[in-house]
Amino acid sequence: MKVIINCHEHELPAGATVADAVAAIAARPPFAAAVNTQFVPKTHYALHALHEGDRIEIISPVTGG
Repeated sequence: MKVIINCHEHELPAGATVADAVAAIAARPPFAAAVNTQFVPKTHYALHALHEGDRIEIISPVTGG
């Protein structure tokens, strides 16, 4: 299935989860994830199923001032 991860199209297998999306871009902690603008807690990454066309944002905190 095709999903959008951080504004880029990715092909993931049917039944993929947020954990699969994180692995697809090799995200390194710390980061947070949202699917279709809804925050997904880290404890739910492996449980949150993705669907065709979902938009996943995986963002890292930025420090500075």
